[in-house]
Amino acid sequence: MQRYAWRRLNKQQVGAYAEYFVKMELTMYGFQVYRTEVDDRGIDFVARHEDGPFLEVQVKSVRSLSYVFMQKEKFKLRQSLYLALAMLFEGQPPDLYLIPSLVWENPDSMFVSRNYPGLKSKPEWGLNLSNKNMSALQPYHFERSVRDICDRAANQGMHPTAAKGAAAGDA
Repeated sequence: MQRYAWRRLNKQQVGAYAEYFVKMELTMYGFQVYRTEVDDRGIDFVARHEDGPFLEVQVKSVRSLSYVFMQKEKFKLRQSLYLALAMLFEGQPPDLYLIPSLVWENPDSMFVSRNYPGLKSKPEWGLNLSNKNMSALQPYHFERSVRDICDRAANQGMHPTAAKGAAAGDA
């Protein structure tokens, strides 16, 4: 029996698998992971590495190159918010990315902003996952992002927003 036969799972199972997999991968890197009781604000869980900042994480999963989106009213860009993307291609282990929400402050062909004025659709942040755009994801490959988060926290010695306040004389 093939191990990574993602086609055998329904959409709900794929979503649950991706969320648990991301949580376990963060745990393996020494993060504490805290679940949210209700996912009504676009946050699936919160994680923290040692004395670093808390990360709010929304998980999305795909089984093919496609378009992924988050409603702007629930995915409000801020330093602590990340999108964990699990790419589950048939016959392959999960390929994970951890993307800071602030990437969407400067939309491009991969990281898009759509507002739909005059239409029923709500404004959204999106990812155009295509062969052409995949290189734009590489800076956010899971291991690299986790390493960057841990390095920043170690170098700052405190929560990033506290560091800004201290620099401004507010701490």
